[in-house]
Amino acid sequence: MAPAANSQVVIGLQWGDEGKGKIVDLLSANADVVVRFQGGNNAGHTLVVGGEQTVLHLVPSGALHPGTVCAIGNGVVIDPVVLVGELDELAAQGLVLGAERLLISREAHLILPYHKAIDLARERLRGKGKIGTTGRGIGPAHEDKVGRTGLRMIDLCDENGFRQRLHQSFTEKNRYLRAVLGEGSDDFEPLIEELLACGRRLAPHVCDVSTYLHDTLTAGRRVLFEGAQGVMLDVDFGIYPFVTSSNTGTGAAATGAGVAPKLLNTVIGISKAYTTRVGSGPFPTELHDEMGDRLRTDGAEFGATTGRPRRCGWFDAQVVRKSVRLCGVDFLALTKLDVLSGLERIPVCVGYRIDGREVEGMPVTVGEFDRVEPILEECEGWSEDITGARRLEDLPPQARAYITRIEELVGVPVGIVSVGPGRDQTIFLHDFS
Repeated sequence: MAPAANSQVVIGLQWGDEGKGKIVDLLSANADVVVRFQGGNNAGHTLVVGGEQTVLHLVPSGALHPGTVCAIGNGVVIDPVVLVGELDELAAQGLVLGAERLLISREAHLILPYHKAIDLARERLRGKGKIGTTGRGIGPAHEDKVGRTGLRMIDLCDENGFRQRLHQSFTEKNRYLRAVLGEGSDDFEPLIEELLACGRRLAPHVCDVSTYLHDTLTAGRRVLFEGAQGVMLDVDFGIYPFVTSSNTGTGAAATGAGVAPKLLNTVIGISKAYTTRVGSGPFPTELHDEMGDRLRTDGAEFGATTGRPRRCGWFDAQVVRKSVRLCGVDFLALTKLDVLSGLERIPVCVGYRIDGREVEGMPVTVGEFDRVEPILEECEGWSEDITGARRLEDLPPQARAYITRIEELVGVPVGIVSVGPGRDQTIFLHDFS
């Protein structure tokens, strides 16, 4: 009989930026393979090891562990120029990822120069109604994927065929940019050679990631599935249209990595001890005052990819409860608890009112969200610096009570508490080895 699959799935439960990079880096110490299964270089995972910071965009967060294989699944949209640049930056830091350590799905779709041009042009036309896209071309690349006109990593490895198809695409997209978006023509042709050079560089990494992961899991080796963004940005279940262009929950790990759902085991949901989001869209607990500024400053809340300041607010149990339900979360990883130190009272959103009436669950439309009034419950704060805590008992009673209240509100136990950006600044309440 084949060994039981041994896998962990890490999912962001809010609007992204929950600290998935640190948690994946920690769990990667016991993983044979770490795989990214959705998103693109619109996500940035920040790792802090020995006081040094590394920001990864496409390379999985297991890269800093020498014995861990990193895989990029078919669900990721890849800008080949960005990926090569990221590999060069890592190499400059002494981390060279050869073909045996970085695998790229042959089925992963490409982000090409016209995708970024279209992305930026559309956002300019939206004016005040802009979505808040990063302008990385993620949405247009997904459109081509589902429209069956996209180009994939396997195509990039066929120079003659890629050159022909890319030339045709450049012509079509320029017509669209001129006629529909009112943009001038871009001369994409000189970029073809750069893209082909990237293809030659990446070709040794391109392989059948789906079969590799299946064989790895059925052999009993451990695979860690790394999500990007957060469930509130899911294209189906987020606050539409202020969402990303992919599914971001547990189900996407199966489709975006090419493995059977039954091979997915433990699901770890990441949530900050408060809430942040980047870009436009509803945010019921957002703070527009000095407290919001304090959370942003103390929590270093600026996008790893864009540098944009994050909007900040109190922990929203409605948001996390929905994400826990959708993703089948087994354990919560609560991050940035240390940022709340020094607050006398810490409000938590326990429910919503719309037009003065308490409602079940979360609204679906932006119009409803515009009328949401968060129902806040206050928890007692603490004054102690908790960045040196390594056991639950090291935390002040008020901090422990805050963790317990979050567990009660979202319905799952907290298995990890992060009290700082460093690897060692972590409290494990469950054995994930």
